[in-house]
Amino acid sequence: MATIKDIAEKAGVSLATVSRVLNYDESLSATEATKKRVFEAAEALAYKKGKRKNTVASSIAIVHWYTEKEELEDLYYMSIRLGVEQRCQSKAIKFVKYVYDDFIQLEPGNVDGIIAVGKFSYEQAASIVEFSPHVVFVDSSPDSEQFDAVVANFERAAEKVLQHFIEGGHQQIGYIGGRERYRLDSQEIDDPRERTFQSFMTKRGYYDKNLVFTGSFTVQAGQRLMEELIEAYRDKLPTAVFVANDTMAVGCLRALHEYGIQVPDEISLISVNDISISKYMYPALSTVKVYTEVMGETAVDLLMEQVNEDRKVSKRVDIATTLVLRNSSK
Repeated sequence: MATIKDIAEKAGVSLATVSRVLNYDESLSATEATKKRVFEAAEALAYKKGKRKNTVASSIAIVHWYTEKEELEDLYYMSIRLGVEQRCQSKAIKFVKYVYDDFIQLEPGNVDGIIAVGKFSYEQAASIVEFSPHVVFVDSSPDSEQFDAVVANFERAAEKVLQHFIEGGHQQIGYIGGRERYRLDSQEIDDPRERTFQSFMTKRGYYDKNLVFTGSFTVQAGQRLMEELIEAYRDKLPTAVFVANDTMAVGCLRALHEYGIQVPDEISLISVNDISISKYMYPALSTVKVYTEVMGETAVDLLMEQVNEDRKVSKRVDIATTLVLRNSSK
């Protein structure tokens, strides 16, 4: 069955333009020739709007990459969602929440705009834009030329951590992080923290691929990976470890405690996110604060620009981060 992506490729226009043309968006400033190409491409490909199982009242749809259960294990996405919801409530904007797999079963065209929270591939973005040309992605940027996106500057966050370590005299620095894949295929998602760790350390001559341990972004994985690091380097532990998120850091601290390794006297630890429990860990966790609620709020503001002001040019907003030093590092 033909998709909006197929039509866009055949007509030589963006996904958003195809969506707006097929939905007869009167505010679209495309030429008649462009509209004609879109309709001809749709006809040639025998495109038909899908008849789905359900409908949704006119409103903003908040589409999640994670299920509610998965979200409880990663407070990062919950905090972004709360930022979206609070901004909607403050502006009296109606919203309905969906998990991606459920959302794509709805009937297209019945939402004013969509905020998609999580990691979405270009193919998934193409399926989302079928429901509305007004879309903002949060925590991923499938195509900054076509879609609005709000992302945390994880590259700069990693640089802050590593620069702090090196200025403190650390040279043997480990990395514990996660690997993720898109929901509907096996394509691995690039992680800017790991990528930046490799490039930053390589430039300074300190990179050791054997000090990179990756798994999933969970407490359990953090503990297991730290145990693997300890067992591999028991006689010469790295003096510092950069952990990709606070959730994993909880497991890392547990492993270090069980092995009797003192933090930060023997190993300094800094992670990312600054979730609410970070300051209550023992020792209190040094981390990079990611302004997740601001990410959610910014997504709503961008979406309202699209819907109310008919903005056509895509925007990508990188949200800054702050290094918060506590007791797990020196």
